[in-house]
Amino acid sequence: MHRKAARYVTRTTTAAGAVAAAASSVAAAAVAASIVFSPVADASSRMDGVRADLQRAVQLNQITEEQALSFEAKLAGRILGED
Repeated sequence: MHRKAARYVTRTTTAAGAVAAAASSVAAAAVAASIVFSPVADASSRMDGVRADLQRAVQLNQITEEQALSFEAKLAGRILGED
């Protein structure tokens, strides 16, 4: 490969990498902004999501039913303010 061709490939690859990094930074900033400015879910909605996630984990055999119940109780105490 000629030196000019190698230099061109290196420059264009570096430029493409910089563009991709900038694009991913913009995308990450957009996601972060959407999270920050989205309305906060009420406690019961959060618990519904927790239950659904835990049930899915049980179905996938990632945790046992007992572990799910225990974890849900711990989170309910924190989310709902119950001790």
